[in-house]
Amino acid sequence: MKAIQITAPSDMKVVDIEKPVVKSGEVLVKIKYVGFCGSDLNTFLGRNPMVKLPVIPGHEVGAVIEETGENVPDSLKPGMNVTINPYTNCGKCASCRNGRVNACEHNETLGVQRNGAMCEYLVLPWNKIIPANNISSRDCALIEPMSVGFHAVSRAQVSDIDIVMVIGCGMIGMGAIIRASLRGSTVIAIDLDDEKLELAKRVGAHFTINSMTENVHQRLMEITEGYGPDVVIEAVGSPSTYIMAVNEVGFTGRVVCIGYAKSEVSFQTKYFVQKELDIRGSRNALPADFRAVIRYMEQGTCPKDELISKVTTPESALQTMQEWAAAPGKVFRILVEF
Repeated sequence: MKAIQITAPSDMKVVDIEKPVVKSGEVLVKIKYVGFCGSDLNTFLGRNPMVKLPVIPGHEVGAVIEETGENVPDSLKPGMNVTINPYTNCGKCASCRNGRVNACEHNETLGVQRNGAMCEYLVLPWNKIIPANNISSRDCALIEPMSVGFHAVSRAQVSDIDIVMVIGCGMIGMGAIIRASLRGSTVIAIDLDDEKLELAKRVGAHFTINSMTENVHQRLMEITEGYGPDVVIEAVGSPSTYIMAVNEVGFTGRVVCIGYAKSEVSFQTKYFVQKELDIRGSRNALPADFRAVIRYMEQGTCPKDELISKVTTPESALQTMQEWAAAPGKVFRILVEF
């Protein structure tokens, strides 16, 4: 079967691999669409230390059940539209013991620590299959990245009395904006790109700030009446946005970090104490986050077409990735159609 493989930094090609065979407790899915994630871009650029090349990327999946093995629940049937939970958990580490399997110490995400989903067929344990029958295969590929943003809002314990600032309006940041808005909070979106900020308004942001052209601190003081936001969600992963999050969050606020900074970050640690901050990491997503995204998308208000920047083919994936690397700030999601 056909698969996309990143063989070395800046090198990607289509390869032929063996089609997997379904076993007891497993489900064979026919891959329809897979999204390119920021982690895939970093792998392509040779900046992902968690990846050993060559690797098949991809963990944002829209698929159809092709075949089920023995000992699979009857609720999973051939022909169903599904997405997948791309993470593993060991069941034994501290995270698993505490019920937070999304942060398993030994997690292996598809396309990162193990081969991913950019191939024609994939076999997974049945409990990693997430039915989404009322959502198209194409749009199912948006569920996983959005669920990561939803999870960050849960980590922040956002409520309707909070002012929430989301730094970064990519797919994950959009997920955080949507979920915070659904919880009734006042949402402030921060980005460098006016088009992304305009879309952020459409999905629930009450205020937007272009950090390239506006004074972020001044605008926040105006919006929050001098208090600062109750919650800041960092969805970029750069030293400057990490520092912004700590500097701008209000006293006794919560800072939730999703992005990985690629270099060391120097903080004024006095703010940790003076403001008595809660600083929390947010990793991957839980099944409840997937279900929440599916419920949101079934409502029909998600601007799905605008969240998809491009649909490409396996044969054009290399050129598409090169184009994305040249202008990363302009892209929401690129999907590969199989």
